[in-house]
Amino acid sequence: MKAVIQRVSQASVTIKGQKVAEIKTGLLILLGIINADSQNDIQWLSNKIANLRIFPDENGVMNTSLLQSQGDVIVVSQFTLHASTKKGNRPSYILAAKPDIAIPLYEAFIAQLEIDINKKVQTGQFGADMKVELLNDGPVTIIIDTKDKT
Repeated sequence: MKAVIQRVSQASVTIKGQKVAEIKTGLLILLGIINADSQNDIQWLSNKIANLRIFPDENGVMNTSLLQSQGDVIVVSQFTLHASTKKGNRPSYILAAKPDIAIPLYEAFIAQLEIDINKKVQTGQFGADMKVELLNDGPVTIIIDTKDKT
């Protein structure tokens, strides 16, 4: 799994003109899934995100986690995170998991993150054409790939 994590002061997802998710302070997470991803990846990534100290403490230092700050979260499926651009000018998405594999893992990740932060997680809609708006706070953007965890 690959996640692009953006600390936001606001974010939203709109599908066909209808706002389906909206948060203030928290994280917008773009999540890409490959066939080799597993429950272990879900648990590791969810725990890492919940406890990543990227929110300011009382002194303005990034020393507080999502869990501690009680920020909100939007998770958006993003198969293009696994684009290969090695050959030619048209990206290949062959590494991205197909929906029959990706959807259950995407849903399991959301469920695990809700457990880890003890809060409902908002989402986009898997496979939909989404308009994602955000105000990146910091800016703070972190990329985590579960295949690079060791």
